[in-house]
Amino acid sequence: MKRFIIYLFIFIFVSLAANAQVEVRFHNEASDTLRLTQMLDAAASQNFANPEARVAFFARNFIGTPYVAHTLEGDEEMLTVNLDELDCTTFVETALALAFTAGENRRSWRDYVYNLRRIRYRNGEVNGYPSRLHYISDWAVDNRHRGNFSDVTADFPRCSELSRTIDFMTANRDKYPALADSATYARVRDIENGYRQHRFCYIKTVDLASKATKNAFHDGDVVGLVTNLKNLDVTHMGIVVKDSPTAEPYLLHASMSGGKVMISPQPLAEFMKKNRQFIGLRVFRLNE
Repeated sequence: MKRFIIYLFIFIFVSLAANAQVEVRFHNEASDTLRLTQMLDAAASQNFANPEARVAFFARNFIGTPYVAHTLEGDEEMLTVNLDELDCTTFVETALALAFTAGENRRSWRDYVYNLRRIRYRNGEVNGYPSRLHYISDWAVDNRHRGNFSDVTADFPRCSELSRTIDFMTANRDKYPALADSATYARVRDIENGYRQHRFCYIKTVDLASKATKNAFHDGDVVGLVTNLKNLDVTHMGIVVKDSPTAEPYLLHASMSGGKVMISPQPLAEFMKKNRQFIGLRVFRLNE
């Protein structure tokens, strides 16, 4: 009798755990879940040299996807999956979550959803608008702390240091409808207080032209483009693609001006030089 009760308890516990699904807002649940499964199945037959190669593999799957901003916004903060419309950040997060899932030898869209949540939200938990990692410095600190990826910028041949007080969101409260709520505003303000005179390494645009720096990039490196705005860190993201270790690096990104996910026509160094709102970039690599 005692053994039966124990087994019954275990059965109930497992059933409850299986049914405790995180609420997800899909753009198109049927097509999104099917496509996720198909991409993860396709990755299983590949022989990736490193985690970055997995990121590049999945990132290339989205070339041509329309650029659409603000797809994560809604009346309620909820984990959102939208493979049909991407901005620069959701593009990077989607490729990272897929690469992380494939690295775990998992092929379920549910595993992808779990990994997307752990990359996009503070401590991997959805707890209102402020729990989303809006600033890239905050995103980097939180994910590095949990071992999801590494900031490898300082490992490059030429690296500089920058200090920024990051408070763009609350300084521009009218641009963020969610901040109209005083409690939400206060929580975001509290997060920003942790990034006063925040120091981080970055590679200056002028240093991207050196051969040593070009060769240091891996196919599939994630890059955050550092802005010249004084109270913000990064305003654009993308993924480096290279045909070989010594080839020119290019930027694969969800381009607002191009209207879609695309590879920039110019090499990365030229792209950065042409877009003067960026003063350099940071580099991140997925951990196994």
